[in-house]
Amino acid sequence: MACVLIVKTGDAYPEIVDQHGDFETLFENQLNAALPAHLNVQVWDARRNPTAPALDTLAGILITGSHSMVSDAEPWSEALKPWLQEALANDTPMLGVCYGHQLMAAAFGGVSDYHPAGRESGTHTVRLTQAGQRDPLFSQLPESFAAHLSHAQSVMQTPRDCTVLAHNSHDAHQALRYGSRQWSVQFHPEFSVPVMRAYIERQRAALRDQGENPESLSAEVTEAPEAASLLQRFLAFV
Repeated sequence: MACVLIVKTGDAYPEIVDQHGDFETLFENQLNAALPAHLNVQVWDARRNPTAPALDTLAGILITGSHSMVSDAEPWSEALKPWLQEALANDTPMLGVCYGHQLMAAAFGGVSDYHPAGRESGTHTVRLTQAGQRDPLFSQLPESFAAHLSHAQSVMQTPRDCTVLAHNSHDAHQALRYGSRQWSVQFHPEFSVPVMRAYIERQRAALRDQGENPESLSAEVTEAPEAASLLQRFLAFV
């Protein structure tokens, strides 16, 4: 049976894990609703197990978010870069999310770092570029759609040969494509409304410090079905 690998790069906050599951569980909940019989999902915690799975055993790769920062260049994170480069060279289907988005961009020649405008949290509108409207993964989405976001760092400089698929007023690089079947997104397709609100609650002080209103952000959290659909749509390319 072919394996779709979730590369775990971090843990959600304890109260989120207790109530909703950790990052990999949020991914699994979305994937299992559309998982074909010939695929199974496995999890590799790249922080705790330094031995990367052999790429020829994998049908696809998903990379989770993390509370780590790509620019800190932690050894486990840096060790992922050549593995991701090999996966791209092998045309292994990939989808990176948040930290995974920033890590893929850094691995392929871009720069990920703190966003000068600060943190982006809550449910916000993301807009497809013209390339995004033609992209095989994104083309079935509306030109503008809601997405859950929680990040302090962003892809500040894209790799030379990638394509920008989506953007918004905060972040010029909300979604990128690197090869024929390799994508990454800054937003969280795996988040639910309760998870998004729990993140805003955790970030209340930081959001206030940068002039945001956490109460308003929490009240404006809505369902984001189009963004969520990307995880299941990704399985069609595996």
